[in-house]
Amino acid sequence: MNNVWTAYNVLQAAAPTAPEQKMKDIVDTAVSAGGFNTLVTAVKAAGLVDALKGAGPFTVFAPNDAAFKKLPAGTLDAVLKDKNKLTDILTYHVVPGKMPASDVAKQRSLKTLEGKPLSVDASGGNVMINDARVIQADIMCNNGVIHVIDSVLLPK
Repeated sequence: MNNVWTAYNVLQAAAPTAPEQKMKDIVDTAVSAGGFNTLVTAVKAAGLVDALKGAGPFTVFAPNDAAFKKLPAGTLDAVLKDKNKLTDILTYHVVPGKMPASDVAKQRSLKTLEGKPLSVDASGGNVMINDARVIQADIMCNNGVIHVIDSVLLPK
């Protein structure tokens, strides 16, 4: 349990705080952050903008632009052309409900909107979602929360 709190405290130190009245929805938060251009492009291509602007609440494990660059050459282009596969991948990054880092770190697995579970490991001072490391936690939005991850999650 000590490792869970260590990981949570590390993530909390990096998490920005925003005044409640200035919170935006998940999509607008990602757009204004500037580091999620590829993710926003993918969300638009999949037709998921309205869903992620909806009431939710949602917990999004959001790969940043650097995470998408780690994909093998041609993977992103191929997926952007296959709306069904793209939708599966994107909804695999979303969990129903608003789960701050303190709640995520207590879990062993999380069921995604795509239907398959994500594994959670909060040992060793990091929070891992499958093989992706949470690099920034608790970006609060008016319809959920974003946790930034360093790799794209691919459903098996």
